[in-house]
Amino acid sequence: MNIVLMGLPGAGKGTQADRITEALHIPHISTGDMFRQAVKEGTPLGMEAKKYMDEGQLVPDRVTIGIVRERLGKDDCAEGFLLDGFPRTVPQAEALDETLRELGKSLDHVLYIEVGESELLKRLTGRRICTNCGATYHVVFDPSKEEGVCDRCGGSLYQRDDDKEETVAKRLEVNLGKTQELVDYYQERKNLRRIDGEQSIEQVSESILSLLRGTDR
Repeated sequence: MNIVLMGLPGAGKGTQADRITEALHIPHISTGDMFRQAVKEGTPLGMEAKKYMDEGQLVPDRVTIGIVRERLGKDDCAEGFLLDGFPRTVPQAEALDETLRELGKSLDHVLYIEVGESELLKRLTGRRICTNCGATYHVVFDPSKEEGVCDRCGGSLYQRDDDKEETVAKRLEVNLGKTQELVDYYQERKNLRRIDGEQSIEQVSESILSLLRGTDR
């Protein structure tokens, strides 16, 4: 089964990706992992990507798509894959469609984990970090026993600047625009599957796996 997993920051993609790939026995392919593997293997595209990454620049679509094509052509993708973090734009989605056609494959499902903006803000702004030992907490989902105090070492907890509401809201706004374009793209192709991401982690997993198993007959 060939799957693309989509969701805004804080939607829980990472957790669900691990559960999906374990249940379906298919590789979890993230953009970062692909780049690192291509660099490690010393492929021409990997070396080109490294040049951009070392300079702190975005890797151009031409290189990214080439690395995606190499990765999807490997033997472990013969029975399916889960793409996470790619595509991010409509041109990348179009290039992915073309790449899959060249490989004799097609997408079965695009899973979109939907979470409302207010819930995402709550999730993304709740992180707190110990100034002393670096332990991480969440004010809602994993709070310290005493507010503002680390359970492990007694250090004080703080909120990183990039976790503050104004910063997070701006990041979500940028991501939402790009994501909506992709949602529309896949909606037109009738392979978009919307998942309620505001359920518990277990319920989200159950919803996804029930959907996938219901179509794998």
